[in-house]
Amino acid sequence: MGERGPVPGSGRILIVDDEPYITDVLAAALGFEGFATEVACTGAQAVAMAGSGGHDLIVLDVMLPDIEGTEVCRMLRSAGVVTPVLFLTARDTVGDKVAGLEVGDDYVTKPFSLDELVARIRAVLRRARSESTEIDHRRRFADLVMDDQTREVWRAGELIELTATEFNLLWYLLVNSRRVLTKSEILDAVWDYEFEGDPNIVETYISYLRKKVDCYDPPLVHTIRRVGYSLRQPRG
Repeated sequence: MGERGPVPGSGRILIVDDEPYITDVLAAALGFEGFATEVACTGAQAVAMAGSGGHDLIVLDVMLPDIEGTEVCRMLRSAGVVTPVLFLTARDTVGDKVAGLEVGDDYVTKPFSLDELVARIRAVLRRARSESTEIDHRRRFADLVMDDQTREVWRAGELIELTATEFNLLWYLLVNSRRVLTKSEILDAVWDYEFEGDPNIVETYISYLRKKVDCYDPPLVHTIRRVGYSLRQPRG
C-alpha cells in the first residue's frame, strides 16, 4: 500500500484489488498515462483511504477478501464520499453489471484491455468533472460536506443545522483544512478585523461546532495546545 509516482495533472486514482499482479500492472499503466495512484488490498483499507479524500476516482475490485466491493461503495456513499467508482471484476452476468452500476459509475470485466480501461477511466473522470462544475460551491473533507450557496452542512450523510456564525467558522476551518489556525486568524476572518469583543468567543463557538459536527466519529475539529485549531483527521 502506498503512493506510486508523481501527479502531472491527470488525476489521482485509488486502486483496490487483492491481487498484487493486477495492482502492479494497473499502477504502471496508469502512471504511464499521467495518473498518480495509491493501492489498497482490502475493503477496510479502501474505506479508510478513500474516506480521507484526495482521490479523483476509485478502481474497485468486486471480489475482495473481507468486504465485497459493492458494499465498500455503499459504505463510502453513506459516509458522504462521492468519489466516482469504476468496478473491476470477473463477474460478467447482466445481473452483476446492473448491481454494480446501481452503486458505482462504470463496470469493467476481467480479463480486460488496458487501453479500454484507461478510456473508461477518462470517460468517468470527464463526466465527474463536468458534473462538479455545476456544484463546485460544495466543499468536502472526510464525510463533512458544506454548500456555501445553500448554506447547508452534512456529516455522515446527515443534515446539520448551524447558525450563520457557526457556518462561517466551520467554512473557514474547512477551506483551511489540516492547517493550524490561530485564534487571532479566526477572529479576523470570521468576526472581521474590527471585532473588539471577548476573544474567548472563538473557544465558545468551537465548542458549539464540536457538539453539532463531532457527535459523529471520528472527531474533526481539534485543539492544538497553545497554537489554535484545525480541521483534520485524527492521527492513528
